[in-house]
Amino acid sequence: MEKKDNSPLKISSISELHQILNVSKPLHPLISLVDNRAMSVNKEMLNRNFVLNFYKISYKFSENGKMGYGQGYYDFNEGGMMFTAPNQILSTEENAEYHGYTLFIHPDFIRNYSLAKNIKKYGFFSYDTNEALHLSDKEKKLIVGLLDNIQGELNTAIDDISQDVIISYIEVLLNYSNRFYKRQFITRKSVSSDLLSKMEYLLNTYFDEEETLNKGLPTVEFLASELNLSPHYLSDMLRNLTGQNAQQHIHEKLIEKAKEYLTTTNLSVAEVAYQLGFEHSQSFNKLFKKKTHTTPLIFKQSFN
Repeated sequence: MEKKDNSPLKISSISELHQILNVSKPLHPLISLVDNRAMSVNKEMLNRNFVLNFYKISYKFSENGKMGYGQGYYDFNEGGMMFTAPNQILSTEENAEYHGYTLFIHPDFIRNYSLAKNIKKYGFFSYDTNEALHLSDKEKKLIVGLLDNIQGELNTAIDDISQDVIISYIEVLLNYSNRFYKRQFITRKSVSSDLLSKMEYLLNTYFDEEETLNKGLPTVEFLASELNLSPHYLSDMLRNLTGQNAQQHIHEKLIEKAKEYLTTTNLSVAEVAYQLGFEHSQSFNKLFKKKTHTTPLIFKQSFN
């Protein structure tokens, strides 16, 4: 009997997701806004874990059921907003109903903007948050208005200013959401972090504080030690949850940081490799090309 593949389905592009949702092609390859009423998810996608390679911001109402999120779930019983970052584990339930709007944003759409760095500061994109952001009627009108503005910009002819305008709307949307979250959870106790969240925090801190300059690349052994797990157990746990082992998670975080250096600094490719903890830039070039199908130099030049 053939063993069923329970690994998460990884969706790399917004166009691919539109096909799965059975909606029309996106107006832009790196960003789209979908009316959830138009979705018709294939049955084989129900009750299955999946991973998106882009940001997902949803405003939903008239809900029932829950959406799987990391090792827990997002509670949508009263509707509200949901925020997920790339490479987080999601799942849907067969009897759940989702009405509203979903904005999908590929990291490359914001790559050359300050938002690429600032978006990490919004805590509601983390696995630590598993409760929907509930909105008042006034707040709902404001959020829907911003989403309508983004859709209106996508519906017009794309020009040199279109991306700047859309980025501005996204920043306003996130800033208002941040205000609403602080209002909602001002008396809420911190939720204990699960292993995925802790590992995500460890990797972010390691790269953001440039530990690579002193300690080199982070290792599976380092992460396992910090989480009080064996390296074998850590990789098995991650593979079961996300379809990727610990080393693959490290590589994804490394490539994301490399893209940030290549597009937001004047560092040469060799200097970026050194900044990330590589002893030899050739090793960095090889890994970057393997993961992105292009060289660091070509990637850097494409944003200049």
